[in-house]
Amino acid sequence: MTYQEHFEQIVQDQLARVEAMKKAPAAPDFAKKKKIIIGTIDGDGIGPIIMDSARQILETLLAEDIASGRIELRRIEGLTIENRIAKMETVPADVLAEIKKCDLLLKGPTTTPGKGSDMPNLESANVTLRRELDLFANVRPVAIPEKDIDWIFFRENTEGEYALGSRGVEINDDISIDFKVTTTIGTTRLARAAFEYAKNNGNQNVTVVTKANIMKKTDGKFLSLCMDVAKDYPEIEVDDWYVDIMAANLVSDLFASRFHVMILPNLYGDIITDEAAQLQGGVGTAGSANIGGRYAMFEAIHGSAPRMVAEGIAEYANPASICRAAVMMLRHMAMTEPAAKLELALDQAADVLDMPGDGTGNTAADFTAFVLARL
Repeated sequence: MTYQEHFEQIVQDQLARVEAMKKAPAAPDFAKKKKIIIGTIDGDGIGPIIMDSARQILETLLAEDIASGRIELRRIEGLTIENRIAKMETVPADVLAEIKKCDLLLKGPTTTPGKGSDMPNLESANVTLRRELDLFANVRPVAIPEKDIDWIFFRENTEGEYALGSRGVEINDDISIDFKVTTTIGTTRLARAAFEYAKNNGNQNVTVVTKANIMKKTDGKFLSLCMDVAKDYPEIEVDDWYVDIMAANLVSDLFASRFHVMILPNLYGDIITDEAAQLQGGVGTAGSANIGGRYAMFEAIHGSAPRMVAEGIAEYANPASICRAAVMMLRHMAMTEPAAKLELALDQAADVLDMPGDGTGNTAADFTAFVLARL
């Protein structure tokens, strides 16, 4: 295939994706569902350790609903780097079939082979799942009460650079090209979700983050579409910033507390939310929600930490991030009381336990026991 044919195929695939998005189902009403299946996925590296903690906590917290059959915690096997390489599939077809039988996913971190590694060039499992399940909104909250910071980020999840990051072309030895995509429906549905959140939480101000002065077609379209949606919410204050100055604003005492709801394209959202989580106390302290129509996936925002495994200190991994994701999942299920109960226990754990992740302090087992004792 020539690079011209390769690019034409990318365009055709994206046009087909747009048509599929137009037919996406509405979100389920969990309050009315007779049975909710929560798929739990260990992932790689420290994933099995932190997911074991999360499962124990959910089994205790939701014991009554699990006993009655209303909620099922279902283990999904096979989304490991070893199995993915063995089958040479980013998400093996049999694993994806089992995932699609669930209503919600609570997922541990998965390893993505990097350039220069001795592993095959497989796409990120997260990117594939977001695309296959059409999880268009990545929602990440960050709160730092002592600095009057209460942020929530709405990161576009299925487009931008990540959607086509493994489909670039090497024209020759001298030049390589990657691609970026922005669609009307993809951006509009994300913006509307963010503005609805802002309206439902006291008309909080909304900030759109792009590099529209440089990426005029893609980021320019993203910014323009967000501002079009903003017209339907005249009571909400809206502004926009370029991503580079936004990165500086988040660490500015003058600006940081002014922001509330933020809308970002995929790549910028990934970088900015990691920065924000670090300000909160590290990426191990933050959870993440991936929301679509039919499905939703909740996960830790950190990676699989292979160095901790290699150094033999994986037992010191902090389950806080995956447990924060579980709080978001419970709220998505309209289970506000269990969510608040778990969140309080996690806040207490953060105040009491010492979990630097360097082989000292408390272990994941200590964390689990501490939280369970407060449930």
